[in-house]
Amino acid sequence: MKRWSILLLPLLLAACAGHGGWGGSVQCAPYAREHSGVQLRGAAASWWRQAGGHYTRTSAPEPGEVLVFRSTRRLPSGHVSVVRAVKNSRLVLVDHANWEPGRVTRRAPVEDISPGNNWTQVRVWWSPIHGMGKTVYPTYGFIEPVLEGGSS
Repeated sequence: MKRWSILLLPLLLAACAGHGGWGGSVQCAPYAREHSGVQLRGAAASWWRQAGGHYTRTSAPEPGEVLVFRSTRRLPSGHVSVVRAVKNSRLVLVDHANWEPGRVTRRAPVEDISPGNNWTQVRVWWSPIHGMGKTVYPTYGFIEPVLEGGSS
């Protein structure tokens, strides 16, 4: 059973992009859009590029911002989560959908482990083990939920 879980995990996490798949409407992109005010669509990893010229992108987390995970073998569509609290320069709490298949996880710790403290590499809380996951995920950074020029 453990082997099947390991093999299925990448496929289940890939479904967070917001175009059908595991968990029905409980997917990361629609969830982040609804709970952040960042009005982007498509694969989660594409949000970073799409935000250019529309939303401010930053490497310093603030509550309400969207953390954008890069596309990887484990996360082919990337992932997005909404920052709820900044605990310190290396730890935030996020809300996100479908990190655990078909569920919304609230106030999940995400730890910056990048050498430059610029949030380009993170580890994420994994509830099934009641601790931080071992996988290092590359990220782009944070998208502020206010359109450039000051309107939301």
